[in-house]
Amino acid sequence: MIKIVTDSTCDLPPEVIQKYGITVVPCYINFPEKSYLDDGIEMSRALFYEKLAHSNPSPTTSAPALGTFTQIYRDLLAKGASTILSIHISPQLSGVYNVAVLAAEALENASIHPYDPGQLSLGTGLVVEAAAKAAQEGKSFDEVSAIACDVARRTHTFAAVDTLTYLQRSGRLSHIKASIGSLLQIKPILQMNQGKISMLATRTFSGAVSRLLDILKSLGPLEQLALVHTNAPDRARLLYDKSQPYFPNPQEFYTVDVTPILGSHLGPGVFGFVAVTV
Repeated sequence: MIKIVTDSTCDLPPEVIQKYGITVVPCYINFPEKSYLDDGIEMSRALFYEKLAHSNPSPTTSAPALGTFTQIYRDLLAKGASTILSIHISPQLSGVYNVAVLAAEALENASIHPYDPGQLSLGTGLVVEAAAKAAQEGKSFDEVSAIACDVARRTHTFAAVDTLTYLQRSGRLSHIKASIGSLLQIKPILQMNQGKISMLATRTFSGAVSRLLDILKSLGPLEQLALVHTNAPDRARLLYDKSQPYFPNPQEFYTVDVTPILGSHLGPGVFGFVAVTV
């Protein structure tokens, strides 16, 4: 039996996690007064953004402990898992993957395979979903792994950031770049594919929407399209309304308010999409 493990930054809906028996390891959101598990139970999205607006210093985030990973792996093995594929946010953005690697090495006699799809948020989640579906269908580990790699290669995440302030505070962007962005009122579009992060510059909200639609069109036929945002459902809805022609199946798609783990670095008002090309 092959089991799929991921972390809470994957942003998959709870019903998908339950349907495919995916194990999710929660990360931590650290406010000055307390640390919270990123599990949707200890802290809701609404409460997080309420606290974020008034938190000084800004919250930090941290990966699950090594012991947490090793215990989860042990539990899955004890319950009959023969092989574990552990899929996580890109190590360029978080230390989660590296902790998973150390945990797998600690259980040296077990068949545990950490995998970096080079993605974040639902970009990771769609790779996880594809792998979990294949595992549930009884495919071999080589087949499941190949499917995960193939979907990861074809997955593109694009997100328009409302302000560079939070990226600057979190250290994910140099002070100089953040200052220039603030001075010029740039609203950057971040993009990620296969672990490569790049930034496009737009100057207005409407410009960001237009650029996202141009990018969506340029990707060609899609196998899957999902929308993501940080406490900005109205912006996600606007993008949805304008991107109707590009949905391969308008009746089946995800719109997610991404995890506070990412929201703490990006800030509110972010909106964008995750696309899997054909």
